Amino acid sequence: MDTDEVWRIVDAERSRLADLLDDLTADEWGRPSLCTDWTIRDVAAHLTLAHMGPGVAAVAMLRARGSFNRMIHDTAVRKARLPVQHFPQDLRAMIGSRKTAPVITVYEPLIDVLCHGQDIARPLGRAYAMPVDAAAAAALRIWDQPFPFWARRRLTGFELVATDTAWRVGAGRHVEGPMSALLLLVSGRSAALAELSGPGAPALAATFTS
Repeated sequence: MDTDEVWRIVDAERSRLADLLDDLTADEWGRPSLCTDWTIRDVAAHLTLAHMGPGVAAVAMLRARGSFNRMIHDTAVRKARLPVQHFPQDLRAMIGSRKTAPVITVYEPLIDVLCHGQDIARPLGRAYAMPVDAAAAAALRIWDQPFPFWARRRLTGFELVATDTAWRVGAGRHVEGPMSALLLLVSGRSAALAELSGPGAPALAATFTS
């Protein structure tokens, strides 16, 4: 998947997610997302920060005392104070832009919009399909890059195989399932464990409860 194709998918997914946000009720905005301690509103706010400039990012890191995770959380919570209509508007304003936050590639916006779309839709019980080829590209990026997910280390001893596309990583106990579930898995989410099967699936599920 070349860079232009990735950006086309990011644009399409931002547009689709903005449509989903437009449809949320006041109650749904305040519900918990799949992200621990993040509401749906917080996740939506975070997605609109993908164009954060280096100066703003540096100040945010200082405020977070150098903690990347705290910086991500705190900037989202601060942005989430805005009225909710800002979030779909801001997502649509990014469509067509090729700007990224500092020191990241085109694959990080792809990972964000795919995974966070599920973080919003799944807890609300809303059907929200994920494009398979895009999910495979995002999952491979996560697998190949240690920080911040550490997927290869967390999932040592398991072979992960997609059932709906040609995607396979790791070695060991076999686990298979749809690409969307595997993307959530490698990004550290347990929400789609029930969609995975194979000899290694029970042991894999146990790693999220131990």
